[in-house]
Amino acid sequence: MKQNSTSLNQALAYRFKQESYLTTALTHRSAGTPNNERLEFLGDALLSTIIAETLFKRFPNASEGELTRCRANLVKRDTLVKIAQAIELGKYLRLGGGELKTGGEQRASILADAVEAILGAVYLDSSMSTCQSVILRLWQKPLKSLSIRKIKDPKTRLQEYLQAKQQALPTYRVLAINGTPHAQQFEVECVITVLPQPTYGRGENRRRAEQSSAAKALSLLNVE
Repeated sequence: MKQNSTSLNQALAYRFKQESYLTTALTHRSAGTPNNERLEFLGDALLSTIIAETLFKRFPNASEGELTRCRANLVKRDTLVKIAQAIELGKYLRLGGGELKTGGEQRASILADAVEAILGAVYLDSSMSTCQSVILRLWQKPLKSLSIRKIKDPKTRLQEYLQAKQQALPTYRVLAINGTPHAQQFEVECVITVLPQPTYGRGENRRRAEQSSAAKALSLLNVE
């Protein structure tokens, strides 16, 4: 392990009884076996279940679609990476030489996977209730700021706004795709009749580019 795990245990507010679980959770496949891939699988399922139960109880009047969007927002890679960064997880990871040379300790996919693996390790080392407690502590900030209304993606919010105003729905068009096959950038325009000019968005795939252009349209329309 790159660093002593004491401060990581403190950040998790959990001390492992079997340190080997934590060691495995922090070991990327580039460092050999055993690694954290199986624990990641387990942690992913646990996180989804615990977050789903939390949302179900917290928002008794929310629809299935609203709950699904909220859960997706809380378990997505960006959220996992922010949690990993908050506990400085990168400095504890066990990586192979190639990943170390290319900054693997800051790679989003590696950090997100390691967070899920740690959750799986906590569960195996303790219990479901303890794992739930760890998750709710780590996710305290994103859960506190969560809003059913705000969690709707920009495309959905723009569509609902236009429908309420009895206006035509937006049209999206891909203007360009740049970059290599593994690092593409899409440029999309969004056209709506209530704005004199299209809005433009960029993203690593078409969906994100469309969301970006929709968000800009919402901003011009002063829609919260």
